[in-house]
Amino acid sequence: MTKLTNAWVFCDSDARLADVIAGAKALADKVNVFVVGGEDKITQAQVLGADKVLYLGDKDASRIVEDYADTMASAIDGAGLVLMANSRRCKALASRLGIKLNAAVFNDASEIALDGVAIQAKHMVYGGLALGEERLTSDIKVVTLTAGVFEPAQAGEAQGEAVNVAFVEPKGQIKCIERRVKEGESVDLSVAKKVIGIGNGIGSQENLAVAGKLAELMGAELGCTRPIAETEKWMEKERYIGVTGVMLKPETYLALGVSGQIQHVVGVNTAQTILAVNKDKNAPIFQYADYGLVGDINKVLPALVKALQA
Repeated sequence: MTKLTNAWVFCDSDARLADVIAGAKALADKVNVFVVGGEDKITQAQVLGADKVLYLGDKDASRIVEDYADTMASAIDGAGLVLMANSRRCKALASRLGIKLNAAVFNDASEIALDGVAIQAKHMVYGGLALGEERLTSDIKVVTLTAGVFEPAQAGEAQGEAVNVAFVEPKGQIKCIERRVKEGESVDLSVAKKVIGIGNGIGSQENLAVAGKLAELMGAELGCTRPIAETEKWMEKERYIGVTGVMLKPETYLALGVSGQIQHVVGVNTAQTILAVNKDKNAPIFQYADYGLVGDINKVLPALVKALQA
């Protein structure tokens, strides 16, 4: 298969770098990776297969990701693909690069393939009820990629030269006055192998604590439906799973008290195995589950914890 000549990669999260580089390697002959930070960032990109590392340095710790748009644009030459994680910061950066490079921009790609020198990409539309497909034909294409589309690149021997890229001061720079540590835990569910999803059927915060114990015993992360995060505010928004939240591709997904509305299910339906516990035998989640148990969470949850402890 004929590939594009060049791909440029950027991730604002180390956890996504391996799968985004893997996508770039599948689509282009040469992979150039932009990195911000210390020497360890350069090494990480090199061992994951970067042909060239474009080092943006760490000249100003208060600088936001979007401020590097002019610098990146100055280093991108010729036709090709800019591939990034689909984080909020990377999407903001993608919009700026689209303007500066006169490039087509496509966000949240769940499928991506080459069509000659064009890119065919798909993402969810209408709240996850359908897939929208577009063909990107501009010389430079900018795409943000959902987690799980490509198997992460495996680390090997360090390769690829590292090049310092001179910072280009943006005309409309956003000034960061202060940084505060965000309350709550930092979690990236998109790379978790096992996830327990909490829905309204969990019943109480006491049961939520028991679910946390179950997650600990399983070696799993806790996620939730939108009402648990935004209405009840029992969990951080970073743990909300669904079409406007986190999209998962775990080995195992256990849904506890999750009804199974389409807006949530589209975030988990690529899991290798889906298990569900719900007291309503007609809950939509059972249509997607590989294994289902109709039962009272108040009885099932403690029993699961007890069984794993034994």
